Amino acid sequence: MLRQEFLLVRSRLTTDDAEETEAALVVRALELPELTQARTVAAYVSVGSEPGTRALLDALHARGVRVLLPALMADNDLDWGAYDGEGSLVRVQHRGKMALLEPAGERLGPDAVLSADAVLLPGLAVDARGMRLGRGGGSYDRVLARLERAGADPALVVLLYDSEVVDRVPEEPHDRPVHAVVTPSGVRRFRRRP
Repeated sequence: MLRQEFLLVRSRLTTDDAEETEAALVVRALELPELTQARTVAAYVSVGSEPGTRALLDALHARGVRVLLPALMADNDLDWGAYDGEGSLVRVQHRGKMALLEPAGERLGPDAVLSADAVLLPGLAVDARGMRLGRGGGSYDRVLARLERAGADPALVVLLYDSEVVDRVPEEPHDRPVHAVVTPSGVRRFRRRP
């Protein structure tokens, strides 16, 4: 129910709202040293009413950052490919799911994310503890588990609308907190757990 409530609010946003949010997110995200100093960032291409990521992807790429983008596999896990600008994306319609823009080039394998200095995660909300509410498909839970198993410790950052930073979201044993949330009004950091 909570996911549906956040999606309903997003569905009411106008094109102007989305464009203003995307422009503000680029400015705010590029204030994060975790992104500006990263050599490799695993990111995603926003879809539908998600806070826009395309301008941020282009800004990172223009700075010489290696940007990895996910490709959804049949089991909901994520493979990765390099982003080389807008022409390097292809629209993929997944059976029974939404169409996604994915990297058109070589697949680097699910473990490619282990090379990332920062990982941008999609979400619907984040709470005061840094716990992220995703869409429920489990793709990014697998990514976070893969990072943890490998002992990788990239900065975990979620991009959201201001109204999606809330007091508390439901948490399951496999959930992992993010390190920061970027919204149009600013950046909020969460204490890293040992």
